[in-house]
Amino acid sequence: MDVSISITSYPAGDAAAALTDLGRAADELGLHTVWATDHLLQADPAAADTDPMLEAYAVLAFLAAATRRVRLGAMVSPVTFRPPALLIKTVTTLDVLSGGRAWLGVGAGYQQEEARDMGLPLPSSGRERYEHLEDTIRLAAQMWRGDTAPFHGVHARLERPVSSPAPVTAPRPPILIGGVGEKRTLRLVARYADACNLFDIPDGGATIRHKLAVLRDHCAEIGRDDAEIVKTVSTALGDGEPAERFAERCATLKTYGIGHVVVIARGRPLTVADVERLAAATAV
Repeated sequence: MDVSISITSYPAGDAAAALTDLGRAADELGLHTVWATDHLLQADPAAADTDPMLEAYAVLAFLAAATRRVRLGAMVSPVTFRPPALLIKTVTTLDVLSGGRAWLGVGAGYQQEEARDMGLPLPSSGRERYEHLEDTIRLAAQMWRGDTAPFHGVHARLERPVSSPAPVTAPRPPILIGGVGEKRTLRLVARYADACNLFDIPDGGATIRHKLAVLRDHCAEIGRDDAEIVKTVSTALGDGEPAERFAERCATLKTYGIGHVVVIARGRPLTVADVERLAAATAV
């Protein structure tokens, strides 16, 4: 079971020192990835929207300089918040500067209130948001294979999509699609993604098992082995939760079909002590 952390909150004090310590702990203690939530406003339901929130890719670039091994990605980028070529170039740059450790983590987006407050583009139509998502993923694949032919998606139009330099990760950075929609999101995961991200719902695994069965069906429709797709789940670390208890939760999630756990903290920043508990849990 791979274990990662997702940064959803930031300290009010010295964020640079806290992030450096957190990233180095994740690096040295063997965590798989450090993710950063991609919002301009604090989106944790347990926090106020005026609590500190840093821009995701600036955070990831900062962490790239502070770490050497751990992978880095956004969990996840709403694809309409940035022009698709800009998002792809940003992830490519992160991959180059980190020595091949970047993920492309993307989703259709859903935070209409944040988009209105901050003047960000987010279509009200779900169909349109998913069209943008597929455009972005297809464009990334084309740019990363060095194909500069005109790209004419449903919304994205590029006459010469150059990607130079190429990513360090071969053949390209892995793509994670976040979301659990059965008709659109999981179908796109089956067609394009290297990983999906589900939610840890306390129902004895019923929802996770169902979503993974839907994903298997979508893969079967196109002749893809669903074992190629990493199944991740986001879960909250309880305050003071012992490493042994977290290890038991991971073991249970594994029986549902999950191979990668992405850990958040509710209403507070993650700490080095949290990372140490997660590392201890992987050793149980």
